[in-house]
Parts: sequence; structure tokens; C-alpha cells
Amino acid sequence: MASSSYGGSSYRGAAAYRSREGLSTRAVGGSDEIQLRIDPMHADFDDEITGLRTQVKKLRHVAEEIGTEARFQKDFLNQLQMTVLKAQAGVKNNVRRLNKSIIQHGSNHIVQVVVFALICFFVVYFWAKMSRK
Repeated sequence: MASSSYGGSSYRGAAAYRSREGLSTRAVGGSDEIQLRIDPMHADFDDEITGLRTQVKKLRHVAEEIGTEARFQKDFLNQLQMTVLKAQAGVKNNVRRLNKSIIQHGSNHIVQVVVFALICFFVVYFWAKMSRK
């Protein structure tokens, strides 16, 4: 750790390391460098770093999966929106055709549909009456 802002051999930045367990500092031959020594008794930092790296890899994988799922859902919603727009256009065209047909031919075909429905109802009604006897 070289730093010219500490000036000389005072090493004010090294004091923070001295308070931590297992760390000690010492000046190296008249330069602005600090030599940091880690006590081997507290050397399980490598295991912690390895564990943290593993967790970071897992989190990165989860983030990639979330991104993939978000893109898939975005594409699906865009496709669904296009389908709905096409369906709306189709319904609008069919309503327009029905309105034109009603205007051109009058409402006579509606009366025919109602009469047909009544005839079907009475046929089913009489058939049900006959089958009970």
C-alpha cells in the first residue's frame, strides 16, 4: 500500500489495521510502503473468501436467470398484446359488417332467428312431455 499523503514514517493509515485481530504492520526501509503481516492463527480468511466467491457466483447465476425470465415474459407480453390488437381489429370489422348487413336487409333476419328459436323450444318442450308419458 503506497501512499504519499501519509508522509514520512508516521503511517497514520496503518493504525486501523493494528486494531484488527491478527494483523500487524511495520515500515519497510525508508519508503512510503507498509508491509502487512497476517497472523497464521487467524488465516481462515481464505475459506471465507472462497465461500464469498461461491456465493457471488450463485447470485450472478440467479441474476442471469432472472434476466432471462424477464426477457421471456417481455416477449410473451408483446406477443399477447399483438394478438389482442388483431382480435380487436377482427371484432371491429365483423361488427361493421353486421351493422351494414342489418341496414341493407332490414331487421327481418332477426325476426327469423327469434321464430326459429321459439320453434326449437316448443319442439324440445313437446318431446319432453311425450317422453314422460
